[in-house]
Parts: sequence; structure tokens; C-alpha cells
Amino acid sequence: MALEKISIVEGKGVYVPGNDIDTDRIIPARFMKCVTFDGLGEYLFYDVRFNEDGEKKDHSLNNPLFARASIMISDANFGCGSSREHAPQSLYRAGFRAIIAGNFAEIFFGNATSLGMPCVSVENEERKRLSELVEKQPDQNLTVDVAGLKVRFGEVEVDCQLRKGARDSLLNGTWDPLDELLTHKESIDQTASSLGYV
Repeated sequence: MALEKISIVEGKGVYVPGNDIDTDRIIPARFMKCVTFDGLGEYLFYDVRFNEDGEKKDHSLNNPLFARASIMISDANFGCGSSREHAPQSLYRAGFRAIIAGNFAEIFFGNATSLGMPCVSVENEERKRLSELVEKQPDQNLTVDVAGLKVRFGEVEVDCQLRKGARDSLLNGTWDPLDELLTHKESIDQTASSLGYV
């Protein structure tokens, strides 16, 4: 099955501030009692967005101005902590299709890439500039150019970094390892039949 080749991600942006945002903050462990990932989006950043009684806190993800955001901007070491793939899944299920941060935890980065969700790194000052622009102009589209390694907001363009392997897999439509496996079933069967112990 051919997957989408991801060269450009465009959408509204939202800034979620904080260094070292770990996977437990992205999706608290108590919401991981699920058979599928469906519905995880509603629990995204739950404990920093809601009080114990379910009342909304003052948080950018609760702000109606950013309700249609599909590109998140954050800070350094995004997705650190445990290796739970529920974290990128919750972001994806909440409608996010790209993340811009200073840098990313290795396992989070891999799990997000496997969803076709680019995680690009932008230097501090340029990221700060982007986040300020997004907050001032929430209706303006933000663009992550995977092919050109640029992030654009109106007339503003900044450089971004994306690891070559991840970039290549997104551009070539080979970002889902399970799809890669299923696509090469014949080769796998041939190899398996040649093994004496299978």
C-alpha cells in the first residue's frame, strides 16, 4: 500500500511552552488503558489543561483562537521520559500533523515519524519569533517544508533541521515500518522458507 509522501505540512499553529515536556505530561498514564489509540486525543495534556473537577485551566490548547491548530511549537527536549507511543498517538489523534521544537527525545521522534508526523528542530531565537507571531496572528497558516528544511509564517522563513533518515522516509512515503513490512511480504516469505529452523 502506497503511503502519502510528506513534503509540506501546512496548518494553524499553537505554542505550548516548556522545556523537557515528557510523555506523561503529553498523555497521563491513567488514560492509557485502551485497546486501540482511538480517542486518545481528548486526553492530550490533560493534567495541565484541566482541574480535578474537569474545569478548563488557562492553557493555549484550551484557547478557542487555537482550536484548529495542527502544528505545535514547543521548546527543548520535547517528548522525553518514558517510551510510550501513546504520546505521539495522542497528538496525532488530536489533529496535530507536525511538531516544531528545539530538539526531541529519540524514541518519541521515531514514534512520531512512524505516524508521518514530522518533528523539526528550530533554533531558540527563531522558534521564539515564530511562537510570538503565531500568538499574534492565530489565523495565519504555518508551513513546515520537509523537502526544503524551512518553516514559514507569512513572509517570515526560518531554517529547520530534520534527521536525514526521517526526512527521506517522509519524502519517499516509507515512514510507516509496518507498511514497509507488509509491502515486502513476498521477500519475507522467501527468506523464511530458506531458513532451516522456520
